[in-house]
Amino acid sequence: MNTMRIDLGHASYDLVIERGCLRTLGEMISGIYAGDKICIVSDTQVAVKYGEQVVTALENKRYHVKLLTFKAGEESKTAETLLGLCGQMIDFGLNRGHLIIALGGGVVGDVTGFAASILLRGIPYVQIPTTLLAQVDSSIGGKVAVDMPQGKNLIGSFYHPKLVVIDPDVLATLSPAFLSDGMAEVIKYGAILDETLFEWLMHEVDLDNFSQHAEKIIERCCALKKNIVEQDEMDTGLRMILNFGHTVGHAIEKCYNYTTYSHGQAVAIGMVVAARLGEVMGITPKGCADKISKVCERFNLSTVFPDLAKADILNAMGGDKKNIGKMFNFILLKDIGQAVITPFTMAELEEKLAL
Repeated sequence: MNTMRIDLGHASYDLVIERGCLRTLGEMISGIYAGDKICIVSDTQVAVKYGEQVVTALENKRYHVKLLTFKAGEESKTAETLLGLCGQMIDFGLNRGHLIIALGGGVVGDVTGFAASILLRGIPYVQIPTTLLAQVDSSIGGKVAVDMPQGKNLIGSFYHPKLVVIDPDVLATLSPAFLSDGMAEVIKYGAILDETLFEWLMHEVDLDNFSQHAEKIIERCCALKKNIVEQDEMDTGLRMILNFGHTVGHAIEKCYNYTTYSHGQAVAIGMVVAARLGEVMGITPKGCADKISKVCERFNLSTVFPDLAKADILNAMGGDKKNIGKMFNFILLKDIGQAVITPFTMAELEEKLAL
């Protein structure tokens, strides 16, 4: 078992990484929660695989458990889903002394965490991420949100879990597409913070041997994010670099109404676009974009920009949360393993952004 402490003062919590730890979930929860009711939120796909196992583990510890589900997919990450869950939680009789568990990928974690943050002005919750993307990124750091028609993650808050439980064994049930999706975030960590990780992914890890490296990958990414979040909990400075590739990536997702491109596929394209922009600006050494493209393709992530007009992408980027005033804050690379926040005007992006 590898336990990391996310040190945020009053909001500190443990992150546990251990193969097979879902089987001992009851013991872990009883160590942090002495109440009686637990509401589990999952999606329709994850609930079929792990819902009964988690419910049984908790009921064996005498908890009164309710499992709520919603349709899997980004299209469910809406205010409608959020309010529906809140209503069901109220009907279950949850109060601020009870516990909510998010069992699923990034969408489940975001919607459930946001529900926990606003229901009764805050109910404690636990993250149990079941996708690689959620295990290495979205379950850590307290960002919770839902999407709006105008853009991604536009209604949300910072609300940290009481515990994050990561079982690498659950990744064995992921489809290759979902595994590739998560690898986009892993590649991102290497590109912005860890050249050694990037080179390891480039030359040694692939989808065929991923399972033997899974724990090391998860542990390294979690450690990198822990360090960033502890320095900039509220995402006002350094933490912005974790959005490398996401400015264009989120815009692509929005342009296709969150249906055609998965988050990881869109971010992979966004990373290559950002690296090319950095090369054009003379900030990023020549060849970095090609390196990122090659490592993405190694994990079946497309780096070909879709058939979208530049005006549509720039318009979609206008609602990005990193923007301040009339400036677009783009995350560029000084080199592989070194990121820099770079402000642009719309006119500069229209001129320099190569799609």
